[in-house]
Amino acid sequence: MKQSERGNLIAIPVILLVAGIIAWAGSQNGYRFSGIPIFALCIGLAFVIQWLVFIHAYSKKTEKYFDLTGSVTYLSLTWLAALLAPEVNGRVWLLIGIVSIWAIRLGTFLFRRVRAAGEDRRFREIKTSFSRFLLTWTLQGLWVSLTLAAVLAAITSKARLGLDIFALVGFLFWLVGFGIEAIADRQKSEFRRDPDNAGKFIQTGLWAWSRHPNYFGEIMLWLGVAVIAFPELKGWQLLTLISPVFVFLLLTRVSGVPMLEKRADENWGGQANYEQYKSRTPVLFMKPPSKME
Repeated sequence: MKQSERGNLIAIPVILLVAGIIAWAGSQNGYRFSGIPIFALCIGLAFVIQWLVFIHAYSKKTEKYFDLTGSVTYLSLTWLAALLAPEVNGRVWLLIGIVSIWAIRLGTFLFRRVRAAGEDRRFREIKTSFSRFLLTWTLQGLWVSLTLAAVLAAITSKARLGLDIFALVGFLFWLVGFGIEAIADRQKSEFRRDPDNAGKFIQTGLWAWSRHPNYFGEIMLWLGVAVIAFPELKGWQLLTLISPVFVFLLLTRVSGVPMLEKRADENWGGQANYEQYKSRTPVLFMKPPSKME
């Protein structure tokens, strides 16, 4: 076995250890089902779903259902937690609703994009390696677990508080973030569908305010989710508020912005209009575009 493959397989227990810590923390002061903490049960199911779909994906060497599986996992865990919890209040229904809307929109959008393109370029080499592909699916299990942690903790928490200022402020954050993400995704899709834009980069609409407005919206909406969930979290459950921090670090340091910025520099680096765009447009946080000279 190659050293790289061994490293990929060793990383999986580390990922599961991190998930285990979150499962323990989020289960504190939470409801149980047949003696098992509902929160921990959901975290375990997140990985089981990924591994089951991985078996099919690796046998067919396809990544077509990767993003769709992630969205289905979000929906499955959210609704399972709500069904198993003995009590559901307005705050919980709000969390269920906004997570479901987000997961359905993003999942269908990404699935259609991959189907139209015929592939996801990120997986060209990964899907041919058992260890790397398995690690990628396992990482998606961790991604879902950490991102959804505050939601699951609030749904399964024994503390039940009515809707309040936290719910209102959090919902407004989510609404603005969701709107930014959805509009930015639509603008980029329409830009790419225009044959006249072949080989060009988008710099209009929200993309004139930020080089990655969809990621800004994603971070903002999960911050809103955490604000809504916060009042029902106690003690170690507060560790699940890592959710928006995790989303921010993932998108700005790992798989989002760095990969796309590198690809953009490879495609358009050195071109005057691209360099001007980079100099006047923030990487992530949005600001009104300055007038072009």
